[in-house]
Amino acid sequence: MPSNIVELGKQAQRAAYQLGQLETAQKNSILKSMAQALNEKSAEILDANQKDLENTEKLATNFVDRLTLTKERIKAIAEGLNQVAQLPDPIGNVDKAWVNAAGLSIAKRRVPLGVIGIIYEARPNVTVDAAALCFKSSNAVILRGGKEALHSNLKLAEILRAVLKDNGLDANAIQIIEDTSHETAARFMELTGYLDVLIPRGSARLIKAVVNKAKVPVIETGAGNCHVYVDADSDKKMAADIVVNAKCQRPAVCNAMEKLLLHKDVADEYLPYIAEKLKPYHVELRGDKKAQQILGAAIKPATEEDWYTEYNDYILAIKIVDSVDDAIEHINKYNTKHSETIVTNNYQRSEQFLDRIDAAAVYVNASTRFTDGFEYGFGAEIGISTQKLHARGPMGLEELTTTKYVVRGQGQIRK
Repeated sequence: MPSNIVELGKQAQRAAYQLGQLETAQKNSILKSMAQALNEKSAEILDANQKDLENTEKLATNFVDRLTLTKERIKAIAEGLNQVAQLPDPIGNVDKAWVNAAGLSIAKRRVPLGVIGIIYEARPNVTVDAAALCFKSSNAVILRGGKEALHSNLKLAEILRAVLKDNGLDANAIQIIEDTSHETAARFMELTGYLDVLIPRGSARLIKAVVNKAKVPVIETGAGNCHVYVDADSDKKMAADIVVNAKCQRPAVCNAMEKLLLHKDVADEYLPYIAEKLKPYHVELRGDKKAQQILGAAIKPATEEDWYTEYNDYILAIKIVDSVDDAIEHINKYNTKHSETIVTNNYQRSEQFLDRIDAAAVYVNASTRFTDGFEYGFGAEIGISTQKLHARGPMGLEELTTTKYVVRGQGQIRK
């Protein structure tokens, strides 16, 4: 593939036009072939991934976890392709249709966005997830991953492109930028006229940089300062199970819980119990004065900065609140509009929480870890949008489409 960014854009546009002509059955067959190819070439993928892992001694543990591939993870990535193949194709769907006063038949139809750019960090699975969803929705994609995952990303893209070529399609429907320099990334973000939309996936720092520098439209995704609020009327074991899962199952991901809010009426009983359940995971606890009074030396003081911080690590900040209203106010002030949970047996307060929390996903009695395209039945996701325009929450196939109006007449002219 050429190193010239503009040439990548031109090639992607040509490929996108071809994709728009494909039937759903053909796309599904190719996606299944891609899944098979990944499984068959898992040894090659693991070898490439090992080259990336050899240079991780200075990286944080959570970063390395995102980068690491195993045979099981490759199988899961391939299964995501099969899941996408089974999903309904949104292209050509009619959202609504009507006849106007002039007798014109008007239909609002789903069409591809065109060329989608993805900028992401050390998560090789994004290479496949993004390619699959873009392909199924008839969009060409240009991928720019982090330098830490370069060997893995190149191998994955090579396998997917080979399947396209074997099926007589333009392999440039999936392209990857091999130059991971900041200069090339900056040119990529300015690729107006070729990129229809740019989607960043990764840290808050990366997302902010893309939003500030890009000259093409951007869909913000993913920073996750997620909360769990435990209400006065709640089950202690359920609360602990949700907290442990949301914080510890995979702390490096954006839907992991970062903050725990406890109602004052249950804090004395619940907090030591929850802290004990977190001990096997060696979670560092930070808390406000009330939490410190309850746990003593087992918890560090929390600062104002803590309430804003997405740790992506085994760190949890804890606050004791007076009411569900206080919890909602705190969450809406400090959250990143990602995922928030209330643990409660009180229906009225659960509805209050659902209605008033400003976030892409709001849960009652469930872990924030469920905010995920696969869990929502999308097969995979292009990212989790935390903005409010066009798409919000896990972005699947429909979020990668736009609409056009198809109007049929019989010689009408406007008077």
